[in-house]
Amino acid sequence: MKKWMKLITFLIVSTFLLAACNTSKPETKAVNATGDGYEETTIRLAYNLPAGHHIAKGIEQFAKDVTEKSGGAVKVQVYPAGQLLTDKDMNQSILTGGVEMGVNSSTLWSSTVPAMGIFDVPYVFTNYEKAGEAINGEFGDKLRSAMEEKGAKVLMFADYGYAQFANNKRPLESPADFKGLKIRSIGDIPSEMIKSYGASPVFMGGGEVYMALKLNTVDGATSGTTAMVQRKYDEVAKYLTINNYSYLEFILAVNQKFWDGLPEKTQTLLTETAKESEDWIRSQAKSEDAATAKQLEEKGMEVYVVPEEDLPEWKEAAKPAWDAFTKNSGDLGKELLEMVDEQ
Repeated sequence: MKKWMKLITFLIVSTFLLAACNTSKPETKAVNATGDGYEETTIRLAYNLPAGHHIAKGIEQFAKDVTEKSGGAVKVQVYPAGQLLTDKDMNQSILTGGVEMGVNSSTLWSSTVPAMGIFDVPYVFTNYEKAGEAINGEFGDKLRSAMEEKGAKVLMFADYGYAQFANNKRPLESPADFKGLKIRSIGDIPSEMIKSYGASPVFMGGGEVYMALKLNTVDGATSGTTAMVQRKYDEVAKYLTINNYSYLEFILAVNQKFWDGLPEKTQTLLTETAKESEDWIRSQAKSEDAATAKQLEEKGMEVYVVPEEDLPEWKEAAKPAWDAFTKNSGDLGKELLEMVDEQ
């Protein structure tokens, strides 16, 4: 009997030890010894942008600053360039708690909050200042609330800059020039625009585009010029069209349940530090767009800048994308469009 009791005790203890070892969620522990008053916490943060991108630099600085300000108590472990998650898997992992924090495009978040697709609607944000004012005001607050209702706390709107078109077939100087091309798309709204221009949209992650262009799986792609430089589009695409059709945003989001479980002091630290990085990233977006477009030209790409007087033609041809957004984004989407028009 004693042997059986010893065996049962051993199995129970072993089970508890195994469970403890396999715990995948970071834990908040006792107040750290530095006297800062922060509880020891480890947060995993994943993103899929290339390391040299200005958003990636801002995120890395955010993680570093959080650790330094907390005296090492709050650690943000960064997994860059798709090391932990692809952009396709990111949002679901954040929502389910598979990762505590992640950075992904507003385009991909629009499958969770359709109104997030407003950043993809062609020619809504006509300049950098207009986008910044909207995000910092009631417009941004409404999107933050909608995300929280779905289980994701928005810590930062990270300005990616304007989206352009690169391709390896011919100069794209009007919407009609797109006819028959296969263009990598980044979401439903851009896909509607691409189809309205006579091309076929192809969905794929940013990291897949280089090989797709090289192997002619696609003829072209839409992206920001900063990412085009980092991902060496100049090696596989000859033509670049600058038409500033969409002001892309990336979202630094936190699993809402994880956020709610953090001490208020830690929440304040993360919020304030994220705002500092957000401001820095926004200041870089405009200069990076100009600098990287020039770099692509210097590397041999033929650059066509759509004249301002021709933009109404591009906007009119993209009307199906506007219709798709208002149809799918509900009352919130319509309200946000009205707010932007009033600016």
